[in-house]
Amino acid sequence: MTDLPRNAPNPSDIDNDVALQLLLKLRQKQGNWVEWGMAIAQLQKGNYDPQVIFEETGFEQVQQNQVVVGSQVYNSIEKNGASEATLAYYSQRGSDVLYELRLLTHSERAAAAELTFTHKVDCDEAKEVAKAIKDFSRFRTLPSGFDNYPGDAVAYQCWKLAKQNTDLQVRSRLIAKGLRFAHTQSARKQIELLLTDFTVVSLRPAPTIPFYRPDSEDELPRMVPVVGELPLTAEDFQAVPFVQEKGPFRMVKFAGEQAWVSLPGWQVLLSAEDPVGILCKSDCLPNQKAIAKEPVLVVVDRAQREWEANSYFAIDEGGELDFQWFEAVPDIKLLGRIVVVVKPKRIFDEELAKDSWQIDE
Repeated sequence: MTDLPRNAPNPSDIDNDVALQLLLKLRQKQGNWVEWGMAIAQLQKGNYDPQVIFEETGFEQVQQNQVVVGSQVYNSIEKNGASEATLAYYSQRGSDVLYELRLLTHSERAAAAELTFTHKVDCDEAKEVAKAIKDFSRFRTLPSGFDNYPGDAVAYQCWKLAKQNTDLQVRSRLIAKGLRFAHTQSARKQIELLLTDFTVVSLRPAPTIPFYRPDSEDELPRMVPVVGELPLTAEDFQAVPFVQEKGPFRMVKFAGEQAWVSLPGWQVLLSAEDPVGILCKSDCLPNQKAIAKEPVLVVVDRAQREWEANSYFAIDEGGELDFQWFEAVPDIKLLGRIVVVVKPKRIFDEELAKDSWQIDE
């Protein structure tokens, strides 16, 4: 292969020889996954489209994201004192585990990586470990008996859930897990007390996320560009860009990175002062059982930054936007309150729905 692949970026964005070497490295799986992540990141910084990288190397876009982020986490734990054994282990496997640690601080990542290596956790458990550590880090005063270690953070999460649970089997599993992860003897003692204390503590339940789903065709939005007010010239009329609606929420994107989406005039949206839409999958929302993933549009009012017990908020989690609910006033900055989460209208055949005469028949 001597030429850049089809649809590659301008050669000025990345040296031709360098790009070819990186693509060959990925295609032949040379080196380890950390090197693959760094190579993909270099290509993406050179404006290579992820689809082009997939066509040239076989790395699907989901895999690209996982190894790129995982390699960044690996580099951060390497710089923050992770042991040689942990680094050697994760240099050969576990990109999915390290990916789950992305929202932790650099020092938290290193400690969490040691914990996940010691206990050989999988990616699902790593996600729970990362959440427990992040939640634990928000305490202004540490819970009695638990110290500032990632193992104690996981143990506290298990202790808290066990105290809320009346199912003895679930409770027993949580106690066993807490004892497995507990770092300090005092944390172990707190969990062992649950073996004889069966008091159930009812805490405030998480509120319901405000989901909306359009039911009728009339509620589906249509974005229409406005030329202006007469008198107008033909040039004014022809200068209006072509509007192409994309996705289940019919988002419209113009030149640059700006995009708009039209939503029905629900009162909750009309009341919002500074609403901003965020696209994600439904399993990215807190307290949701990931039974069926579907795209959702989360609308956050950036003007509402005061904590409220029955609301979910957007926050900064290690440089990435995240959504959380807090039982009490958190010790972090709230970026805005979720006012509505829009689900797409269920359309069995989108092309068929465009032809009303076919539906009428």
